[in-house]
Formats: sequence, structure tokens, C-alpha cells
Amino acid sequence: MALAQVYSRGQTGIEAPEVRVEVHLANGLPSFTIVGLPEAAVKESKDRVRAALVNCGFAYPTQRITVNLAPADLPKEGGRFDLAIALGILAASGQLPSAALADHEFLGELSLSGELRPICGALPAALHCRRAGRSLLLPNANAAEAALVEGLAVFGAGHLLEVCAHLTGRQSLAKAAPPPLTAQPASTLDYAEVRGHHQAKRAIEVAAAGGHNLLLIGPPGSGKSMLAERLPTILPPLSEAQALEVAAIASVSGQAFDPARFRQPPFRAPHHTASAPALVGGGVGGQIRPGEISLAHLGVLFLDELPEFHRKVLEVLREPMESGYITISRAVRKSTFPARFQLIAAMNPCPCGYHGDPSGRCQCSPIQIARYRERLSGPLLDRIDIHLEVPCQTEELLSHSAQRTSAQMRAQVLAARERALERQGKLNAHLSVSEIERFCQPDSAARALLTQAIAKLGLSHRALHRILKVARTIADLEASGAIGAKHVSEAIGYRRLDRKPAQLLSSTR
Repeated sequence: MALAQVYSRGQTGIEAPEVRVEVHLANGLPSFTIVGLPEAAVKESKDRVRAALVNCGFAYPTQRITVNLAPADLPKEGGRFDLAIALGILAASGQLPSAALADHEFLGELSLSGELRPICGALPAALHCRRAGRSLLLPNANAAEAALVEGLAVFGAGHLLEVCAHLTGRQSLAKAAPPPLTAQPASTLDYAEVRGHHQAKRAIEVAAAGGHNLLLIGPPGSGKSMLAERLPTILPPLSEAQALEVAAIASVSGQAFDPARFRQPPFRAPHHTASAPALVGGGVGGQIRPGEISLAHLGVLFLDELPEFHRKVLEVLREPMESGYITISRAVRKSTFPARFQLIAAMNPCPCGYHGDPSGRCQCSPIQIARYRERLSGPLLDRIDIHLEVPCQTEELLSHSAQRTSAQMRAQVLAARERALERQGKLNAHLSVSEIERFCQPDSAARALLTQAIAKLGLSHRALHRILKVARTIADLEASGAIGAKHVSEAIGYRRLDRKPAQLLSSTR
């Protein structure tokens, strides 16, 4: 027949809309035209497909070839449609039975020799293919990743000839099997390696239990990075649905799939020279890729040297920190990515880094210190639940006293999270205002303490809500149903940067 239709998948954010590749052969001067809003890489597929068909020994039609990528208003990008276009030409020219294409979807870029090369976004395509009730055929390099989707028949191939042999029944491809996964891979990092810093470990345990944002303030070498990098070792593994969501984001960003980290919460640590598009996402032309905040979805985003980030870059974090997603709008399209991350940040107390150090080496003036801290806006600091000092504890380095291990801290975190999920179905950091009023009511003594703190520190409404959520987490760690004065007192102590400048300077001397 002169007309054939092949199913494939496009890519828009972490969505994979269906694309029907329609191929028509007509009489006339030989030509090859691709329509349906293709970008440059898609238009170039006609040369790759022509060479692949010829080098595989197929007869290339000397007719007018028209390929329509429907729907026509969806931008198409990349080489992911090469395989579908090649199979459509073979079916339209009668070299392949069209009926064999109806129950499959095809993805893959072709080399000039007919070999299949991997594509980005295989996992989202597999998820949508399962909903459509078809099987998925794609390059071997993507097969294991796509096979993570249960209930979907996935076939991996290394060459166009293997695909054709499978469709004609001459030699069937084996179904791809998911790779062996590790729920929580062993890590060489452990909090037992961090000597001292008992208060900091306690604050990190609270942050991990409730999913709270955390800011560590201390001089260089005090251990801020060591503390932050070990946070994933006390977090619970992701559920299967969560892991698939995280893996889908990594897939569309072009990252290599690592089976050993499938259930492990992601940990992202961009450099302070990162731009706003690098953090929230973006791209050149019509291509939109997830940024660091989406790659850290359901995990940890660590920003070291926080004041060294450009202020406009940090301000773009404010909305996703509240909503849990980011919408990126461009002239030709709009994409929404999930961004429910836990922010862990670190900063020095002053430009030289040694303000408050017992050695007295700091020569920064109060104005310099104030200007340094003003690089962080009040609205951004309001969204960080815990502000904690991390002083140098050199004397603890030679101590042989027992240190809490990551396994011990993780057990406490898991127990506290289970209490929160059983009570309200979500972590304390994600509670809405109405849920705070329902689940975070303090007793009378704690309420009186909060009243004094509001008058003395001038807390905003957002800061008050975050104190209540942190206090709820502290109570969960102690298996307490009620929020008492000691829980609120500890939570207020974690709001260090809510103090007035004079109080901050005097407290660090």
C-alpha cells in the first residue's frame, strides 16, 4: 500500500504525547518531505533514514515521499522518530506488513548503517505507552530503563534489521527485563565520621524527619559540607511510584540510568556560578530541560556558599519552594516540572568567614557583615525552616567518644516520618495553613512562649507557621502527640536569622 501509519512518542517536559507517523508514497519526481512542525534534527532524519535503508539492503522508493508527524501543532525534536519513519516507508512500499505495526510503538535514532542509537526520555514514553495498551520497541541502550514500567512489553533492538525480523516473525526479539535494583545502596559516608557537632546532627535529624529546609552558618572548615553531604544516608528509600517519577525527570534530562540509585533520593549540589535557567530549567530554542531543582525532586538540593549565588538566581527558588513544581514558559511552548526538593544551604557568617571565631582573626566591620547577609532576601530566609550555627570544634577531632551513626539517626527519622504520614498523609514541611491549624496546635505553655517570641523577634506569619511545623516534627521524634513548650523552644532556637542585627552581632562575639 502507498500509505502507512506508525506510532511513536514525542517529548514535552516529562510528558510523552503520542505522535502518529504517517507515510505516503505518490507518483512524481523523487523527493522526501517531513511536515508536522519538525525542528532541524527531525528534518535531517530523511538523510539518516535514506542511508540506513540502502545500507540494510532495502529498496529505497524513487517516489514522492511525504511524512506527516501528527498532531501538527506539537513541536517535534531530536532523532527519536528515525525508526518509526523508516518502518513507515518500508510498510508504505510493501516491504513490511503494515498490520505488524499496529500494536507497537517505536522510538530510536538511526545511524547511517542502520544501528539504533539511544534517545532521551525513554521512561516517560514507556509510562504513556502502557496507558495506550501497546508494546514498546526501542534501542537496547534504553530497554532496561523502559522495562522498569510494570505491565509493559518492552523489546530492545540494536539494528534496523533486527526490528524488521521481529515484525515479520523471522526472529523474535526477547522481552527486556528490568535491571536488578538496590533499595538503598551502601554508602561510604556516615555521620559517625563527623566528630562533635551534636546540635548540628540533631537539627539535621529534625530536618530529615520533617522534610524541612536547613541553612548551616559557620566558618570555613567547620564541617558544614560534611554534615550536608551525609543527609541522604538518613533518608528513607523512595517508593516505586516516587522512584519512577524521579527517574523520568532524569531520563528527559539525558542522564544515564543507574539501577543502583533507583530508590535512593537524589542529591544535587550545583556550583554557586550556576545561572537561573540551570537551577529552574530551560534551554535553547524550543527545547526545555529540567533544572537542578527538578533533578533534586523528592531529594536534597545543596547550595554551598549561598550568598555567593547571584541574588536573582536565588529568588527564582521562592515559588517552587512553596508550590513543589516549576512552570517554564517560552514563546513556543510551556512545560511544568515537579520540584518538591529539600533545600540544604551553607554560608559563612561574614565576608572573611571568621566572624565570632575565638581566634579573633575577623576584621570585618558591622556594615560589611550586614551587607554580606543582605545578599539573602527576607522572603527567601522566611522559607528556610531551620537556621543553625556550626562553630569550629577542633578539640572534638581527637575525641574517641562514641558518635551517632547514620543508621541510628535513620531509624529515628523513619519512625517520625511514619507518625506524620499516619496522622496527615504527608511530611510536616508540606502542611498547608489549614492543616497547620489542625495538626500543629501547641498547648497553653507553648502558646505563651510563641507570643513572647513574636513580640521579641518580630516573626512573620510564614516564620510562625514554620516554627509550628518544626515543633510538630520535634514532637514526632519524641513520639509525643502534643506540642509542648520544649518543642516550641527548640524550634524557635532554630530561627537564628530572625533575630535583629544587633542581637546577631552580640550573640556571635
